[in-house]
Amino acid sequence: MKISYYKHLLKFNFEAGTSRGILTERYTYIIRIEKDGIIGWGEASPLKGLSIDFIPNFENHLTEVLNRVKKMSHPTSLQEVDSLLDNLKLDSLPAIRFGLEQAMISILAEGNFNYFNCPFIDGNKIPINGLIWMGKKGFMLDQAKTKFDSNFNCIKMKVGAIDRRDELEVLNYLRSLGSEKELTIRIDANGAFSTENVLDRLEEYSQFNIHSIEQPIKSGDWKSMSQVCKNSPIPVALDEELIGISSKDQKEELLDQIAPPYIILKPTLLGGFKHTSEWIELAEQRNIRWWITSALESNIGLNAICQYSSWKKVSMPQGLGTGSLYHNNFDSPLTVNQGHIHYDQSKNWTNIEQFIKN
Repeated sequence: MKISYYKHLLKFNFEAGTSRGILTERYTYIIRIEKDGIIGWGEASPLKGLSIDFIPNFENHLTEVLNRVKKMSHPTSLQEVDSLLDNLKLDSLPAIRFGLEQAMISILAEGNFNYFNCPFIDGNKIPINGLIWMGKKGFMLDQAKTKFDSNFNCIKMKVGAIDRRDELEVLNYLRSLGSEKELTIRIDANGAFSTENVLDRLEEYSQFNIHSIEQPIKSGDWKSMSQVCKNSPIPVALDEELIGISSKDQKEELLDQIAPPYIILKPTLLGGFKHTSEWIELAEQRNIRWWITSALESNIGLNAICQYSSWKKVSMPQGLGTGSLYHNNFDSPLTVNQGHIHYDQSKNWTNIEQFIKN
C-alpha cells in the first residue's frame, strides 16, 4: 500500500463556546491510501478536551502506525479491515484507527470518497439537529432564530457555562418558536454539573419540554450517573461516558450499570465504525436508543460518518451539521438544507493535495 498523510489546521468561523472552553482552530490529519490507482481518504482528528489520543506526540504515533501499515497487504473485505486494525492494537489511538478504517473502506468502495453502499450517496437526506453554541445571550438568540428560520425542527443547545438566567431565557425563546411536536429541543452539558446540583438544574430545564440532556455530569462516576438517569426529569444521553471504553465486556457493563435512555456515538472518539456498530448492537439489545454525531471533523470525516449513518438506516435527527463551522474546510458535495444533510452529486470535491499545499 502507498500511504501518507497531510496535516491541516481547520479554522472556525467564530468562537465556538462549550463548557470546556472556546474553540477557534484545530489540527486534523488527512490519511491517503493508494492501491492499484484507487485512492482512499480518511481523517484522524483528535479533539482537545475529549479524545483520549489528543496528546503532544500524536503525530509521532501516526507516523509509526502508518509505517507499520505500509508493510501489510490491503484488506479485501470489511472483515479483513477489522482484523487488520485489531491486530494493530490501536485502542489508545481511536482517531488513528478511525482514519485508517475510513481510507481502507473507501478503497473497497472504489474510492472517489465513497465508503458504504447507502441511500445517502444517491441523494437521500438525513435529518440533523441545528446547533446553538455558547456565547453572549444575544449571540445565542440570533443562532436560535437562524436555525429555526432555516427549518430545523430539532435544535441542540450547549448549556452549563454561562449565566443560568440567560440560558433559561434562550430556552424560553426557543420553546416559544414551537410546541414540543413542532420543535425538538436537545441540550448538551458536556459534564458541566456537579452531583450535588445536577437534578436541580435539570428540573429548571424540564419546564421547556426538553427531549434529552447530553452528559449532565462528568464521565467516570457510573454510580452517580446511574442515579441521575433514574431520577432526571429529562431523559439522559451518554456521550463522553463512552470514550475510552473499547472491550465488549466494558461496554456491556457500562450500559447495564447506568441504564441510560440514549447514547450518542462519535466514531472519532470511539475508534471507528466497528466500535460504533458494537455499541449500537448492545444498546438495541437493551432498548436503549442512539444517534450519531460528528466530532467536528472536516468534510472528509463527516462524509464518511454520514454514509455510515445512512447505511445504519437512521431516522431521528443526527448531529451531522458541522461542515459549515470552518472557513477553510474542503469543498464537497455535502449540503445542508431545510434541517437535513444530503450529498449533492452536482458538486465536486476539492483537490485535497493542492488545497492543503496552498
